[in-house]
Amino acid sequence: MMRSSNPFLKNNSFALPTTQPHERMSLEGVANRTGMLLIVVLFFAAMTWMITWGEIEANYDAVNSGLEPTAGGWTMLFLVVGGVASLIVALIIWFKRPENPQMLMFTYAAFEGMLLGSFSAIAELMVPGVAIQAVGLTFGIFLTMLGIYRLGLIHPSKNFYIAISSAMGAIFLIYFVSFALWMVPGAPQVPFIHGSGWIGIGFSLFVIMIAALSFVMDFDFIEKGVENGAPKKMEWWAAFGLLVTLVWLYVEIIRLLLKLAARK
Repeated sequence: MMRSSNPFLKNNSFALPTTQPHERMSLEGVANRTGMLLIVVLFFAAMTWMITWGEIEANYDAVNSGLEPTAGGWTMLFLVVGGVASLIVALIIWFKRPENPQMLMFTYAAFEGMLLGSFSAIAELMVPGVAIQAVGLTFGIFLTMLGIYRLGLIHPSKNFYIAISSAMGAIFLIYFVSFALWMVPGAPQVPFIHGSGWIGIGFSLFVIMIAALSFVMDFDFIEKGVENGAPKKMEWWAAFGLLVTLVWLYVEIIRLLLKLAARK
């Protein structure tokens, strides 16, 4: 049975293969649709970044006090709206699983771009140059895992799937509890993992490793879908799943770089 740790790539999606070649899933189709979603993310991230930095520079020039600039109202608006809206759209896609999900996926990509643009701007304020480093590392890890998969250096097994899926579930549970506690004034926070100590750095490295390994399972899932003649609409689901993993990896890499910078 084909499996994937990515919740957007269901194991039963390829149960009924189509017989028409032009209606079948292809690697080229997955790559094209992934590229389309990434373009939307990058466009909205760039627009958000420019607006955010324009606001920051205006405030900085107005104050003219030599202090470090701080993120303004637009930055926080993009951060909150992008984060909440992208989560809501992702949950709708996950639970409803519409027959034609393209518009919802493009909507998710737009809101995710807003989130990443503002998040990256805030990170850049804290550590100049961190955003471009994170972008390079994200796609470097993606290409590395693709190469590892194509060379057959990792062979996903049933136990491998179970281990990575369990680790992902534990990570998201920790983040959910951490976010819930953060929303409650005066509530105790989850210790260590958000700090710049060795435990926090080790946790970030572990999360990045799990995100990277999930690519291998997604590649395997997609390849078997192509081999089994999955419906062409599954190209969108595969592309969306890869996008979610890329975004997750990028955010975790920025978090790690910020922790490392805080130790200097």
